[in-house]
Amino acid sequence: MSQWSQVQQLEIKFLEQVDQFYDDNFPMEIRHLLAQWIESQDWEAAANNEAMAMILLQNLIIQVDEQLDRVSQEKNLLLIHNLKRVRKLLQGKYHGNPMHIAVIISNCLREERRILAAASMPVQGPLEKSLQNSVVSERQRNVEHKVSAIKNSAQMTDQDVKYLEDLQEEFDFRYKTIQSLEQNDKNSALIKQEMLALQAMLNTLDYKRKEVLSKIGRVIHEIDMLMSNMLTEELLDWKRRQQIACIGGPLHGGLDQLQNCFTLLAESLFQVRRQLEKLDELLTRLTYDGDPIPVQRPQLLEKVNFLLYNLFRNSFVVERQPCMPTHPQRPMVLKTLIQFTVKLRLLIKLPELNYQIRVKATIDKNVSTVSNRRFVLCGTHVKAMNTDESANGSLSVEFRHLQPKEMKTSAGSKGNEGPHMVTEELHSISFETQVCLYGLTINLETSSLPVVMISNVSQLPNAWASIIWYNLSTNDPQNLSFFNNPPAATLSQLLEVLSWQFSSYVGRGLNSEQLNMLAEKLTGQQVSYNDFQLSWAKFCKEHLPGKSFTFWVWLEAILDLIKKHILPLWIDGYVMGFVSKEKERILLKDKTPGTFLLRFSESNLGGITFTWVDQLENGDVTFHSVEPYNKGRLSALPFADILRDYKVIMADNVPENPLKYLYPDIPKDKAFGKHYSCQPNEVSKPSDGGGKGYVPSVFIPVSKILNDSTEPHSPSDLLPMSPSVYAVLREHLSPTAIETAVS
Repeated sequence: MSQWSQVQQLEIKFLEQVDQFYDDNFPMEIRHLLAQWIESQDWEAAANNEAMAMILLQNLIIQVDEQLDRVSQEKNLLLIHNLKRVRKLLQGKYHGNPMHIAVIISNCLREERRILAAASMPVQGPLEKSLQNSVVSERQRNVEHKVSAIKNSAQMTDQDVKYLEDLQEEFDFRYKTIQSLEQNDKNSALIKQEMLALQAMLNTLDYKRKEVLSKIGRVIHEIDMLMSNMLTEELLDWKRRQQIACIGGPLHGGLDQLQNCFTLLAESLFQVRRQLEKLDELLTRLTYDGDPIPVQRPQLLEKVNFLLYNLFRNSFVVERQPCMPTHPQRPMVLKTLIQFTVKLRLLIKLPELNYQIRVKATIDKNVSTVSNRRFVLCGTHVKAMNTDESANGSLSVEFRHLQPKEMKTSAGSKGNEGPHMVTEELHSISFETQVCLYGLTINLETSSLPVVMISNVSQLPNAWASIIWYNLSTNDPQNLSFFNNPPAATLSQLLEVLSWQFSSYVGRGLNSEQLNMLAEKLTGQQVSYNDFQLSWAKFCKEHLPGKSFTFWVWLEAILDLIKKHILPLWIDGYVMGFVSKEKERILLKDKTPGTFLLRFSESNLGGITFTWVDQLENGDVTFHSVEPYNKGRLSALPFADILRDYKVIMADNVPENPLKYLYPDIPKDKAFGKHYSCQPNEVSKPSDGGGKGYVPSVFIPVSKILNDSTEPHSPSDLLPMSPSVYAVLREHLSPTAIETAVS
């Protein structure tokens, strides 16, 4: 079943989540119509390879054209219209930046997998639950409603200012008319009556001036309250969601909505500023005792400018955190002399600012807060923000060619550059710019989340552990001394994040049983998820009992094994993986002989083994576990083929495959058949030509089991025989002779 078919079978609450990340950048119609084709392409690799991304974009357009031809024959007018619109979108938006569509589709597929994993969990994790709080959603709606109301109020005040201007012009005309009369005429009763009318008009002017100033004050107050409370909380929530998304959590949305709010508020403040300028202009033409404009206007203008400064400063955000294109699922880990990308956005989108704001990138600007190591950024570190590069037309800038380089120390050698670079040192990429608009000059600064610098790819796992722990434990965006005294983490939240590592990196998260096993491995006991606090040292620094490696190194090796060697089997859910030897035997003991399960080795890094149950002649149950297969052996033979072709040699018996049913009772070929190679591995006989050619050879996994003991055999008992040795034995010796040779 395709991934998209599984998505369509989800409950409505999960379908609503899917609906949130499909928009005009990648319409859902295309995802639906081209589901199989889209899932068969490597969008993740294309997101880091422009040539590959361009080929995929061209092929995507070809696929759309084929669908367009099909629906044209069916005369489906609505679908024809939508597909033409999509084709125009793909050609227009992404032709100059094909990697962007690859990133979008890769993210959508990843988020689908995460939602599918979440749907299979019995309960929603605490972190994800907090991100989908109904109170937060209600606040978002309230912010949008209030921003719209403020914009309307500012526009209505415009009409009041225009009325005031017309009223003052009429007053000015009548006043000048009276002033132009001869002195005798001024003493007439008619003129005196006109003077009384003029005084009444002045009173009305005074009232309207006070009314306009009062309305302007209310608009300013409403903007101030919104910015101080709900809008600030919305921005902080978005930044927290971004942190969580960076470590594998739900994709963070809402930035476009925030941009709309920031832009409308900026437009409203500039509108109020123009209204205050108009009042100043009216003041120069007419003033009087008790005039409210010279008293109130300076205070209001100062407040407007203050709000504009704050609004612009908050609107300068890092839209996409620093990330090496070679490791898209490990953001904020940067390797020296390797390019990384980072994207910034100004949430105030005004046409006057397009190409007018130049952003400068620096590293460790506040050097007093970081380690003794110093870095500089090589490559293009100054670029202009514009609305052309971004697919959604936002005012943004993306740095694509930055490289961190460590500076030499005063002694003439590099600091700690080398294999022992500390992966707990945090650094910061800073960005600064200046906005000049309508007489205002505003300096803006922002920073990335803390990054870890490495000099060797072997340091990446521990560096990524640091990124996970930081962003799980704190919402402080700039605590560079965090690891001087790292806080403990709640076990329930840590397990949720570990499940995200699997759903985002290898397409399937962990279920409650698998998480239970990890919890016991971390704590050494059965504990309550909600209450237990786990230390950073226990997670990443202390070796597991009796082992030469830490918990995180063990888990990271398993992720690498799945990604490179058993990914289809993992995604299908046929790898139980995280199950202890004790639990394994409890599960298998009552099952049909030949029932087996797949689990990850607890003693070998990046190893996977299988254990099957068998029954002795006296009726006793016995278990056999093969020596774990690691990436070296799996590179030579696919794991599905190993399961198909695996043989054991029992005493006085011919070789046979003991693996019959995948736990609990799935026939082996039904579970793994679609992953087998085209032809079963069979050893061919020597050709008739004798020495003219080579004897074809294949790898066949073989183990030997002795039947003279009822004790469970150790993995060394099941050490696989060399494939070439077994091939020769099988071709030229009888089963008895094979047994003798093995013995």
